Amino acid sequence: RMGTSAYVQVIPVTGLPEIVDGDDIGYLILKRCIEAGIEIVDGCIVVVAQKVVSKAEGAVRKISAQKPGQQALQLAEKVGKDPRLIQIILDELIRVIRAVSGVLIVETKQGFICANAGVDQSNIEGEDIVTVLPEDSDVSARKILETVSGGSGSPIGVIVSDTFNRPWREGATNVAIGIAGLDPLYD
Repeated sequence: RMGTSAYVQVIPVTGLPEIVDGDDIGYLILKRCIEAGIEIVDGCIVVVAQKVVSKAEGAVRKISAQKPGQQALQLAEKVGKDPRLIQIILDELIRVIRAVSGVLIVETKQGFICANAGVDQSNIEGEDIVTVLPEDSDVSARKILETVSGGSGSPIGVIVSDTFNRPWREGATNVAIGIAGLDPLYD
């Protein structure tokens, strides 16, 4: 919840179907909340995983369909990854920051510094499919917000979240890559 409340409560929205290209995530979340008796009220923040948003927006790539170019072939050899996967990563980045065995840190088209340009193969059906980051996660968050709030202007927020590795450090953290309905900075 946002505002001045003195607590945070996390309520998972379970039972969503497998998300596919064209699904309206906001509608599916709202429908499932109603079915489960979960109220989305003033001050709530709905957090949606990037992978779900990417799948709904068709931001998926088939590894076997890739034709790696010369840069992908060279970089794949350097980092020890499939050149077809590297081609997908190259298509999603502005620049390579670091490339060593097993590690590829880049700046994405969206301006994020992360491993593999956010290209992700985990928790996806099939070994040949990867997700890429949504083109504009703020727009994605606004679309979800419009549906979940029912256009009421109710003060709720939506965050599109992704797990980022911490370059040059151990572990991972979740990062808000898209926001709607709330100010992400508190001074």
